[in-house]
Amino acid sequence: FCFLSIIFSILCFGQKEFQPKNSTINKTADGDLDGDKIPEKVIVYDIHTNNDSGDIREIQILKKVNNKWNILEKSRNAILGSEDGGVMGDPFLYCKIEKGILIINHYGGSSWKWGFTDKYRFQNGHFELIGHFSEGGRPGDYWVTTDFNLSTGKIVYKKEVQNTTIPENGRSENETYIKKGVKISLKNRNATNSKLKFKLPKTKKEVYI
Repeated sequence: FCFLSIIFSILCFGQKEFQPKNSTINKTADGDLDGDKIPEKVIVYDIHTNNDSGDIREIQILKKVNNKWNILEKSRNAILGSEDGGVMGDPFLYCKIEKGILIINHYGGSSWKWGFTDKYRFQNGHFELIGHFSEGGRPGDYWVTTDFNLSTGKIVYKKEVQNTTIPENGRSENETYIKKGVKISLKNRNATNSKLKFKLPKTKKEVYI
């Protein structure tokens, strides 16, 4: 029991030494992210700003090398802040690891809702965005989904209109489009210089990534 307590204390200290100032842990996840069959640890911190903009988020991915934790990658751009979800409040729902993929989910809005899920794979020496699924609209009026596989470049856009009596809702439509070569990393996910917007050629709808 004493031996296990010592090991647990060492692990906690190894992770805590990277904790940002004025922060608390929001979420954690464990799993193999780089394919070596040794679990990494993902920690999301809330960094308290003491102002109306709320907490900002830092995600850290820790890897153990020679029994010591090291930061494999970290970012303050991949997860939205605590006040970025509109009326519904904090938009950050969860992060998890499935089959070697890091998954981050957000959801926000009020009667008009929005949400998106990002998927990252460790490749080319860092975590790259390989999948992005977004959805939004108002239930009963219309709902829009965009599924973007950045690895293949395939984009599937769908708009389903439930209430056709309101002209502003438009009409139901869908489009599949290929856009290759888009590169977004965990570090610069929501940075100003990495935001991506383009128009689909058929429906003329703007897609935001």
